[in-house]
This record gives sequence, C-alpha cells and structure tokens, in this order.
Amino acid sequence: MSQKITWYGHATWYMETPAGTKCWIDPWIEGNPACPVKLEDIREADLVFVTHGHSDHLGNAVEICKATGATLVTLPDVAAYCEKYGIPNDKDGGSVHVGGSIVQRDIRIRAVFALHYSDIWGFEQREDPTAIMPGSGCCGFVLEPENGKSVYFAGDTGVFGDMRLISRLYHPYVSVLPIGDKFTMGVREASVAAEFLNSKYVLPGHYNTFPSNQADTEELRRLMDESAPASTLIVLKPGETFEVI
Repeated sequence: MSQKITWYGHATWYMETPAGTKCWIDPWIEGNPACPVKLEDIREADLVFVTHGHSDHLGNAVEICKATGATLVTLPDVAAYCEKYGIPNDKDGGSVHVGGSIVQRDIRIRAVFALHYSDIWGFEQREDPTAIMPGSGCCGFVLEPENGKSVYFAGDTGVFGDMRLISRLYHPYVSVLPIGDKFTMGVREASVAAEFLNSKYVLPGHYNTFPSNQADTEELRRLMDESAPASTLIVLKPGETFEVI
C-alpha cells in the first residue's frame, strides 16, 4: 500500500501508512466550516493524535476513539482530561511528552516542541465558553512509519530556530505547517520554517477557515522558491489527498 495524507480543512489531517494504519490528526469535524465530511462518516481509525487542548484540535477526538476503539496519542494533561469522558488515561501507552517517543503499531511517534500554548477547551466549553480547563503545553508530532516516509505535523506553532534541530534529528520527508497567521505562523514565517526543515514536500494547513486566517499560498510558493528551493509546496483543497512518493 502507499502512504497517503488527506487534508480535511483547518488543522484536521488524515494519514494512512503503507501498512494500512489509519491516523487522524487534530480531528475537528463538527463545527469545522472547512471540513467536507461528517462525524458519522468516520468509521475507521487506529490512532487519533491531539497536539493540544484547544477546541479546534481536541475537536472530536474522544468521539472518534469511542466509536472506533482507536488509541489516543497526546500529551499527558490532555490524556488525563479525556479520561473524564471515557478514554482510559495512557490507553495502550498513547501518552507522550515533548522530547519523548513511543511506538504504536507500525509508527515511531516523536513528540516535538511547538511554539504555542493551550488550556483545554473541551466538552464543558462547548456548553459554556468561559468553562476553560487548566492545561499545559503543545506539541508537534514526527511520525515515522515502517517502510514509509517521515511526516512532521507541526500543529499550532510559530517558527522557531530549533526546527533546524527537528530536521537534523528526524529528517522529515514531509512537513505539514500552519500558515494562517493570527494564532500561528503566517506565510512569511512558514517560508523560513520550510528553509529550516529542508523537507522534500511542504503541505500548508490551518488557513482559509475563517476571515481571520486567510493566506496566500502563491505568495508562500514565491517565498519558498527563494528560501527553500529544494522543497516542493503541495497545496490541497479540503478533502484532497497527497500520495507520498
């Protein structure tokens, strides 16, 4: 089987490994105006990744894990929160913190730094916007599937110099970067991130969901031609799939 990455709008991604492991990353389905599928359409998942506790990333992770039996892979504080809603804390060893790694199925999973912050905006916040639970940090994930290519899902982050360290240590073949500005890096910063990471392919996300996070991917392409000429920008529409080759 081939390795495939699909964008479902905003920061929601799906990856299938060459061994067939089905991964959802930051699965915000309900309420995501850019997502082309409904929650009830998601019937299969093996691993569900959550980079931090904001509602557009924690999203529907609990519901998907319950419906499919998938393992939740996330930071310890998010895992502890999800236990309140029926997901056993560290189920199948899915908790991991920045700097550490775990193996799930055919994937070595590395949690890496993200320049962001997060409390937890979970089920309580859906009912009461002021009901925000204490949280801690954020992370990105480098996923290294057997017989596949490494993929860096940056999550929500600004550009930071140690992206060079991520490149040096893990050599991500694909980097998935936010470009929407306001709450994450924008196009200019993403072009520098692409330079630091030196990946074969760069996939932009976390943009064009709302009027406040619009981004010009052609401007990113122009800037990357200067800053990261060895990297190819792959621009997907929500629901489109990139086959990693």
